[in-house]
Amino acid sequence: MHSWVDGQPADSVPLKDRGLAYGDGLFETIAVKAGQPVLLDRHLQRLDEGCRRLALVADHPLIRSEVLAYAAALGDGVLKLILTRGDSLRGYGINPGAPVRRILQGNPPATYPQAHGIDGIRLFPCATRLAEQPLLAGLKHLNRLEQVIARAEWQDAEHAEGLMLDMSGRVIEGVFSNLFLVCDGRLLTADLNRCGVAGVMRAEVLAQAQVLGLPMAVADISLEQLQQADEVFVCNSIYGIWPVRGCAAMSWSVGPLTRKLQGIVRALLDI
Repeated sequence: MHSWVDGQPADSVPLKDRGLAYGDGLFETIAVKAGQPVLLDRHLQRLDEGCRRLALVADHPLIRSEVLAYAAALGDGVLKLILTRGDSLRGYGINPGAPVRRILQGNPPATYPQAHGIDGIRLFPCATRLAEQPLLAGLKHLNRLEQVIARAEWQDAEHAEGLMLDMSGRVIEGVFSNLFLVCDGRLLTADLNRCGVAGVMRAEVLAQAQVLGLPMAVADISLEQLQQADEVFVCNSIYGIWPVRGCAAMSWSVGPLTRKLQGIVRALLDI
């Protein structure tokens, strides 16, 4: 399927685009089922917050309408929405009133081994650490070099994801997912006020846990807490939930709370 740039079929962007030059922008990766973008409101809420914090001038009703139209044409697959600050002259200075450039790309449905969701996965302990920058923490901004470097650390089929810590050694997330622990019946996920991506599925899991009345907390997580957890799982908006059965010398069983949340999420994603 053709990509769209500012609502029109296109296969390129100008060389002066600030997304290319500086990573100046945001993106969302959205599952599409039967022409409908899944969890669209959560994706657009995060995008709105990113635009506010980066002072990007965006027409949000127009973005929603274009996403819906593109998803309808895509049918089933993965839609990537990119917003950049558009073109600029040389230098970091911005034009405060310049509208964003809107880019939509479509791909076939993502395919992962069924065993990831059934038997669980192993995490690779990444040496790459996440830098702490509260101004960008939580955002899905275009600079993903930390994740690119971390993903290059393993090439084997034994590991399906990587574990990322921050510069102080706190447990933060996966390379392309968020991480949850179950400790004595309580659901725990990392505080992302310093770094990390506030995932759409992370938000959905927390909301579902609240509906179920589960005790939960968003807080700093140490490696010791991770090691002592009863259950561990990772999640994102494309594959849902994968149980985690090991990382380095640590190991966990696939537990009942992970399975319960996995079933709820599977129904949401229709997978």
